[in-house]
Amino acid sequence: MSPRAPRAGRGWSAFSPALHGPYLWVALGAALGGVARYGFSGVVANWIGATFPWGTLVVNVTGCFVIGIVNILTGPDGRLLVAPNARLFMMVGICGGYTTFSSFSLETLNLARNGEWLATGGYIGASVLFCLVGVWLGHTAGALISR
Repeated sequence: MSPRAPRAGRGWSAFSPALHGPYLWVALGAALGGVARYGFSGVVANWIGATFPWGTLVVNVTGCFVIGIVNILTGPDGRLLVAPNARLFMMVGICGGYTTFSSFSLETLNLARNGEWLATGGYIGASVLFCLVGVWLGHTAGALISR
């Protein structure tokens, strides 16, 4: 008995459009962003200490800066003309894999569950404030570069 080739719509052939389109670029970017997040947050935690989630905070702020600058530079009026898949790769893939809102939420919950209310509020406030500042700085840097 010889093996039969799968019919269209069955097996891996059903996924072939996703492997050639934007999903592949997003997946590759997310993998790179995730590895960068793991490494950089560990470096920050080793440098500053792990009693407070400094690594996640620094990763989120730098990720916000990067997405701000990429958004301006590659937008419709931006200085860099990039393919839509390249923009997805950078903004959805790399930045999405790099920034850590789920980690932020879990760490906030853990601080609250441990009764560290000042640290909980400080972490929430610092994350929102500094991430907004990071996006604004990235946006501003992108606008200056685009001139």
